[in-house]
This record gives sequence, C-alpha cells and structure tokens, in this order.
Amino acid sequence: MTYRSFGEQALHYFIRPHSERPTAPILSPAAWSGAEMRARESEWHERLGQAEIAELEAGLERLEKAGTPLESVDRDRLSLPLLSKRIAAWRNELMHGRGFIVVSGLPVDDWGEKRSALAFWALGHQLGLPGAQNAQGELLGHVIDYGEQTDSPNVRLYRTTSNIGFHCDAADVVGLLCLQTARAGGQSRIASSVALWNAIFERDPECALTLFETWALDRRGEHPPDQPGHLELQPCCLGADGVLRTFYHSEYFRSAERLPEVGRLPERKRRLLDLYDDLGASPEFHLDMWLEKGDMQFISNHSVVHARTEYEDDPDPARKRHLLRLWLSLEDGS
Repeated sequence: MTYRSFGEQALHYFIRPHSERPTAPILSPAAWSGAEMRARESEWHERLGQAEIAELEAGLERLEKAGTPLESVDRDRLSLPLLSKRIAAWRNELMHGRGFIVVSGLPVDDWGEKRSALAFWALGHQLGLPGAQNAQGELLGHVIDYGEQTDSPNVRLYRTTSNIGFHCDAADVVGLLCLQTARAGGQSRIASSVALWNAIFERDPECALTLFETWALDRRGEHPPDQPGHLELQPCCLGADGVLRTFYHSEYFRSAERLPEVGRLPERKRRLLDLYDDLGASPEFHLDMWLEKGDMQFISNHSVVHARTEYEDDPDPARKRHLLRLWLSLEDGS
C-alpha cells in the first residue's frame, strides 16, 4: 500500500479506543505549556546534517531517474540508513511524547517544488503511511492563497490569508513543509490539547466533560447530496491506557449550527468552545513558531491543536506564501 484513501485514513484516525470519562487531570508528556516549550526549543527543533541531505538527495535522484511517480513511492523504494534512527525517534515523540517536532534544512530553493514535494512525500513514508486529504484524492495539499471568499460558508481557510482557529485534521499526523514564507504574518500556532483539557477541567469539570458527548461537525459542503451536511463524533476519548485523544475544530463545531438538522448549540457547548479558544489564545498555553524555507513541522492530531495567524503576501506572485501539507497514519512498528 502506497497511501490510504481519504475514507480509510479518517476511519483509522477516528477509531480511538475509549473506556470512561476522566475524573482528574491527565498526567502525560503531551501536557505541556507554551512557556515550557519556548524554553526547550533545542529539544523539538532539529536540523538535518549534510550527510543526511546527501543521502536523501541520492535516493531522490534514483527515483527521478527511474521515472517513479510520487503516488507510486513507498517506504521500500527509498533506503535512508542515516536518517532511519532519527525518524524512528520522531515517530516515538509524535505517538508517545510531546506530540510535535520541527526539522530544518531541506534545500527547497536548490531542489525546486517538484523535487521538494517528492522528498517530503518520501520522508512521510519513512515516518508512517500517507493518505489523501479530501474525497478528490489530493495527496499533497498546497497551503497557499487562492483568493477565495472568506465569508463563504464552505470556504477552506487554508486557501486564504485569513486567521485559522485551533483545530485538528482527520489523520494521526499533519506535516507541513515551507517552500516560501509570507511577507508578514502567517505564524504557526500550536497548543497541547491535553494541557487545555486539564485547565478547563480544573476550572469547570462539567464544562470539560461536554467534550465526551456527541458533537455535530460541519462538513462544509464536502458530502454527497443524499447525506447530511454534518458528522456526529465525540471530540475526546480516554483510552484504557490512560491516554487522552482529542479531535477539536472550533470553527466547524460552531458553523454546524447553520444547518437546519443541527440547530443552535446548547449553551454548555458554546461555553466550552469559548473557554477552549480563550485559553488557547493565551501565551501560557500556545507556542508560536515561524516556519522558514525548508522547515518541516510534524504534529500529532491526537494531542496537539494547531492554528495560523493571518498573513500578508508579497506583491510578487512568485513569492507568495506556500507550504506543502501531508497527512499521515502512524502505527507502532510502522
């Protein structure tokens, strides 16, 4: 298997074993604060060495010489003995640690978009199993401004310059590769969903436990005509292993109430969303980072929520902010 379909990947992600609701804050390496991570950047921000880049480049040249299309590349087609131990450590950190990693050093200006995309896809295969990001089968998303109307009810904000609120994607891990930075703005903002849940539970346990109820998620028009415009899901699950796994999407939970079959959110859920977003907006909880050219960011969608600040593009179309997005499924031993 070279990649999962959109449906297969979402099913893998949303099958989150759960036992019961928590009765106390969750103790976990994934329960970190923004202040803590700002002081420990050397632990989560790594750089590829020259030998590792040379190893990767040699592998890419073999793939290109053979004419291997991106969608046919899998883990076995690229041998990376120098990088393999580091990649295994990244996987462990995403699955069992703080839930994110940033790796700098891909020479995207020298390689160009096509080779950089192939490198990102191939590295994704070393880390896990890539998957399609929508029903149309898009394998590598292009996070760039397409000039779409931000007030459209079905707009995907990553296709605009707008601020994007805290959310998760429907895959175990989301990866970003920066090809071009914005003229101004466009910070990546992340927060621990475990730390946020703990903080809400300590303030208002009843409010926190609404995340263990069923919520309606707006499908934003990406559904067949014979199906409802929303999905029903439980945002938080506590496994028998004591791990809290969260799927959160403030904007899509809020916009679901525009749908006649959903209606207005109950006040307790509205209070939860407001508190969650307010806490996430605090520097106490979130970590901001500027992704530079050649930076790769990998985030667990089970233990980290991510957002983006509004940005301004360069007037030169060739210098528009441009990131590649990769969705991955992870499994122990993969």
